[in-house]
This record gives sequence, structure tokens and C-alpha cells, in this order.
Amino acid sequence: MSRHITATCKLCRREKVKLFLKGDKCASEKCPFSRRSFPPGQHGKAPVRVSEYGIRLREKQKARRIYGLTEKQFAKYFDMAAARRGDTGEQLLQLLELRLDNVVYRLGFAASRQAARQLVKHGGVNINGRKANIPSFQTKINDVIQIKPKRVALVKAVQEKAPDYTVPVWLTQKGEIEGQVAAVPSRDQIDTVVEEQMIVEYYSR
Repeated sequence: MSRHITATCKLCRREKVKLFLKGDKCASEKCPFSRRSFPPGQHGKAPVRVSEYGIRLREKQKARRIYGLTEKQFAKYFDMAAARRGDTGEQLLQLLELRLDNVVYRLGFAASRQAARQLVKHGGVNINGRKANIPSFQTKINDVIQIKPKRVALVKAVQEKAPDYTVPVWLTQKGEIEGQVAAVPSRDQIDTVVEEQMIVEYYSR
């Protein structure tokens, strides 16, 4: 994906909600959103009347930024979801959750999705015993995700900082450096705070 070169914490402030894009920093007192929860810029504190279109746009932007995707990538996922049977919004979230970088993050192997993406791109992950370095790879039920030996120390350092982290029920942790996709997550098993129906309405306008 394209590289985001501006301050990451400004994205949380723009969406007026903490997106947890910086891992440990988001849970600390250093989080800029905790100190300035209003949008960045000269007129950030000024009240703004948002149109119906604007509400749906912001919801789409929020989801796109949570998963770290470009506009083109996100639109592609929506097209894939719309082509499937069932609720389009839920299908969209399922596709995003089953991305390899997100699965690595959900298993607790990385502090953020951005860190998980870097771990995958640098060849630190295997799937079913084979090298996998594409963050957007769509995992499937029974896929086993393993951390390569050269990255074990990095992963354990992340786990030590979050000893109480709980892996989602649709994933199975098979050890400190190994996990498995047990099922396709249902909407109530996905804790991403977005209103997916508004995203569907945005693309259906």
C-alpha cells in the first residue's frame, strides 16, 4: 500500500475517535487524542454541521484508516463483498478481518496493524509452513500462522507488554508464536467500531 507520511495520530483526531493505530502509545498518557480530541487544524474546535453524505464518508474513512488501506484497495474490497451472498457490510468486515496482517495483529503478535504489516512484509510469518510476505493475503479456515524464529524475540516483547490480551474467539492461539484461523468471524465477533451499513450506503449512492 502507499505510505502514510503525515502524523498518524491526526487521523484519530480527524475521525473524532481513537483508532488505535500506534499500539502502546494509544493506551498511554502520551496519546494526542486524549489531550486534543478535536480535529486538527485552525478550525478544529469550531462546530461543523455534517451532511448525510459527510456522515457516510467519515464512516468509510474511519474503516479505511483502521485497516490501513488506500481508497482504491478499500473500494476493491467493497466490490468483492457486494458480489457475495449475505449482508454486504458484514461480508466487507469479514474480508478485512481475514487479511493476513490483521490476523497477525489479532493473534497478538504485533502491537498494531501497521506493525503487523511490516512483520509480514519483512518475511517474519509463515502460513501452513510456507513463506507469506503479502499483507493482503486472504486467510482461510484452518490456516496456521507461525512466526519465524528470527522474529520470535520481537513478538515476545510485544506479548510481554500486553499480558492480558485476549485472542478473538474466531482465532485459536496454539502457542506463543503460532495461531490458527478457527472460523470466519461473525459481526458480533468483530470489535471494529464502525457502522458498516453507512459504508454500504456511501458506495450505493
